[in-house]
Amino acid sequence: MASAELQGKYQKLAQEYSKLRAQNQVLKKGVVDEQASSAVLKEQLKMKDQSLRKLQQEMDSLTFRNLQLAKRVELLQDELALSESRGKKNKKSGESASQLSQEQKSVFDEDLQKKIEENERLHIQFFEADEHHKHVEAELRSRLAALETEAAQHQAVIDGLTRKYMETIEKLQNDKAKLEVKSQTLEKEAKECRLRTEECQLQLKNLHEDLSGRLEESLSIINEKVPFNDTKYHLYNALNVPLHNRRHQLKMRDIAGQALAFVQDLVPALLNFHTYTEQRIQIFPVDSAIDAISPLNQKFSQYLHENASYVRPLEEGMLHLFESITEDTVTVLETTVKLKMFSDHLTSYICFLRKILPYQLKSLEEECESSLCTPALRARNLELSQDMKRMTAVFEKLQTYVTLLALPSTEPDGLLRANYTSVLTNVGAALHGFHDVMKDISKHYSQKAAIEHELPTATQKLVTTNDCVLSSAVALTNGAGKIASFFSNNVDYFIASLSYGPKTASGFNSPLSAECMLQYKKKAAAYMRALRKPLAESVPYEEAVANRRVLLSSTESREGLAQQVQQSLEKISKLEQEKEHWMLEAQLAKIKLEKENQRMADRLRSTSSAQLLGLAQENATVSTAPCQEEAAAKVPSEPMQSASLIGILTRTPDSEVPDVESREDLIKNHYMARIAELTSQLQLADSKSVHFYAECRALSKRLAMAEKCKETLAEEMKLASQNSSRLQDELMTTKRSYEDQLSMMSDHLCSMNETLSKQREEIDTLKMSSKGNSKKNRNR
Repeated sequence: MASAELQGKYQKLAQEYSKLRAQNQVLKKGVVDEQASSAVLKEQLKMKDQSLRKLQQEMDSLTFRNLQLAKRVELLQDELALSESRGKKNKKSGESASQLSQEQKSVFDEDLQKKIEENERLHIQFFEADEHHKHVEAELRSRLAALETEAAQHQAVIDGLTRKYMETIEKLQNDKAKLEVKSQTLEKEAKECRLRTEECQLQLKNLHEDLSGRLEESLSIINEKVPFNDTKYHLYNALNVPLHNRRHQLKMRDIAGQALAFVQDLVPALLNFHTYTEQRIQIFPVDSAIDAISPLNQKFSQYLHENASYVRPLEEGMLHLFESITEDTVTVLETTVKLKMFSDHLTSYICFLRKILPYQLKSLEEECESSLCTPALRARNLELSQDMKRMTAVFEKLQTYVTLLALPSTEPDGLLRANYTSVLTNVGAALHGFHDVMKDISKHYSQKAAIEHELPTATQKLVTTNDCVLSSAVALTNGAGKIASFFSNNVDYFIASLSYGPKTASGFNSPLSAECMLQYKKKAAAYMRALRKPLAESVPYEEAVANRRVLLSSTESREGLAQQVQQSLEKISKLEQEKEHWMLEAQLAKIKLEKENQRMADRLRSTSSAQLLGLAQENATVSTAPCQEEAAAKVPSEPMQSASLIGILTRTPDSEVPDVESREDLIKNHYMARIAELTSQLQLADSKSVHFYAECRALSKRLAMAEKCKETLAEEMKLASQNSSRLQDELMTTKRSYEDQLSMMSDHLCSMNETLSKQREEIDTLKMSSKGNSKKNRNR
């Protein structure tokens, strides 16, 4: 890690150095270009100075010449004055002298005029040369100031680069010192890592043993407990029960309750609107109580009279939808099956609106054609006809989107999940459109009612009916506004709640999968309730572990118990058969006894009355033998009973019973006791044999388990030896790789030192070059 950080730092430093070097090259080129431009400017300045000096010399010569001419003019003027004075004195001189003076004067005038013109021209040239010199000097001075500022900026950049290079040198030196310290620490860490590798080897062995055991245990659990993996198929993922979000369900139920309240407010307003419209048709433009209304209005009123059968189901459908949203369900579009019922009721109401729309428009046209209709009232009727068309269109649009929302709960491919959001937003737009239409209807109808109330034929019945229609329209407007604002406020929550469902899948594939998911949810809830029940008292863990070996070898194994149960069932079936057999025997014996009693009674009737009475008593005692239990509870002196497998026999005291019967009873009792003893011995022998058989099976199972454990332990020994050899090889490879890394790190440090030395040399050269450039700039 440390070597990677160092490599990253040095790569960043190298990148910065390359950037600075490129900038330095650019600056060098800029400085050279500026030096060349300054040299050219200096040469131009020299040329301008030379031309300026020439012009200055010409100016001096011209001024000197001008002074000479001025002196000469003065001399000429003096001579002229002298000549004039002489002329005055010698007026009377000859004509030759006057002509000579005039010729001289003309020559002097011409010469003076030429000198004046030449002087003027020289003044103009001098002024122009002076102005040009000043302009050139100002340009050169501004150019010189700009060059000086650029040179100062270049010098500042060079100084900044030198400072940055010095800082980088210091940083690199500090990094070198840190790297040396880190190299020493890495050597120490390498020694510690060698010790840790040995410890890690031991830990690796222990962890490998532990993980191998856990792997086998987990594989056995997966093979035994996990029947299949349901995350592979999209159809199975849709059946996964989502996490129960009680807050979401309560919020959805609250929203459904609010929607139900709004629909319950809207339904009476619709009923009143249609009902009062029907009443108004009966009054205006023709009162049905005075004259017969037109067949069109009769048919229209007949259809409007059926409005309750179309409007009331809307409230019922919304109520069923609200009742279907409970705390235990998962409320998404695929599970709201009751939305289809509301959609069907809305469709039937749309059919009703389509049916009454032509009649409504024709009725308004009939009102416009009547003689009572004014132009203003006709304009209001036309606006109302347009509003009714818009209202029907808005309801059709709303019904289309509600039908689309109901499709996922009935048809799997009716609506794509990607279109849910757009459908919900369009439902909100349709509700806002319904609100706007109802506002226009209430506005135009109020204007129409105000115009109708001003008519001379307006009755009080028409005024009240118009007020009722207007109040129902206002109620519809308010209800539509509430529903539109409610849906627009909750549309974001509706869109966000569409993702409430199976998380590993994109959603429910069909309504059937959603229904199955809800059934699984109920089963899971029942299972969780069953888990919450308090557990019965069980055997303590320590006692169960202590008795494990006893339980493994006990006779109460599954197969032994199954055999015992089977044998006991066979015995019970045999005993039942014997019981039925002896019951039949007892019934036959009873029948024979009754016949014998009857025969004896018939025989004794012919004898004496005393004998008859004695025999009757004896027969009565014998015939009542099956019912002696009841008689024994009432009369203590009656004969006693004895029960056995053969049946129920009576036993009287020894004084009243003959010797034959007593012997038979003794023999019977003896054999019955012997049979019971033999059966108990037989049962004991059977239980011992079953116990011995179960012990033999348990021992054979334990022997087989011991052999399997022996084989598994041998395989584990082989695997452990292979793993140990593999770990030794891995240890050797890790040691070699670690040594290679150390050597690579040392080579990298050497290369970094070389790069640092090269960078220092380059920085020194840059310093020297920057110093030379600065000196040259200063000299310039």
